[in-house]
Amino acid sequence: MNGAQSRTRVARDHALITPESHVPASIPGWTEARAITIFAPVMGAGFVQSLVTMSAGATSAVPLPGVERFLFVLEGSLRFEAEARTTTLEGGGYAFVPAGTPHTITSATGATFFMLEKRYVPLAGASARLIVSREQDVPAVPFLGDPSALLRTLLPDEPGFDMAMNTFVFQPGASLPMVESHVMEHGLVFLEGGGVYRLGDAWYPVQAGDAIWMAPYLPQWFGCIGKGPARYLYYKDVNRDPMLEPRR
Repeated sequence: MNGAQSRTRVARDHALITPESHVPASIPGWTEARAITIFAPVMGAGFVQSLVTMSAGATSAVPLPGVERFLFVLEGSLRFEAEARTTTLEGGGYAFVPAGTPHTITSATGATFFMLEKRYVPLAGASARLIVSREQDVPAVPFLGDPSALLRTLLPDEPGFDMAMNTFVFQPGASLPMVESHVMEHGLVFLEGGGVYRLGDAWYPVQAGDAIWMAPYLPQWFGCIGKGPARYLYYKDVNRDPMLEPRR
């Protein structure tokens, strides 16, 4: 693909951002780190989704007040510290940090990770809590009984959590069982494999490294194409009354 071509597409209610369009920038308060801000409120998303690369010796900064953070390691190794606990996170390792929770992210050798941040929507009588785990330690459950489409739920389905983060693995030929259209917003990144994604009335070939934003009620469907499985990580907003005004 030459410099004048890209598979990236941005529409009113969805976006496909592909690696050849990435432009890295510094992150305020972080040292020895660069981020590609893939989705942000300026385009209509209710969250910020980034691809962060930390060089050896890098350190993080805390999010803005009221903002929760989720990170998922793609390559390398991170040192994550919060609530008097230190954890080494490597490929598939992840952490969810509730809004207002002091924490630090450092890397002695360098790392690349997915990061999603959004303003927390409080719910009376409920609160979120720190989660540190690994994708490979979470049970894979057949989606709607289909063993060729396996879902891992990375965060607890509890009232205090206003976001869900999941991974989906589709075997070749597997697909979502229906065209979905719902109140939840999505942000996702393909981790391996590929296929075809329907977004509204458009059909897009997708592959590892691609990222997709889907606005609420956007008709959506995915089918895995190729010789190997497709795997993606995705976000959705959950557990809050739809009458609440959108947080943008």
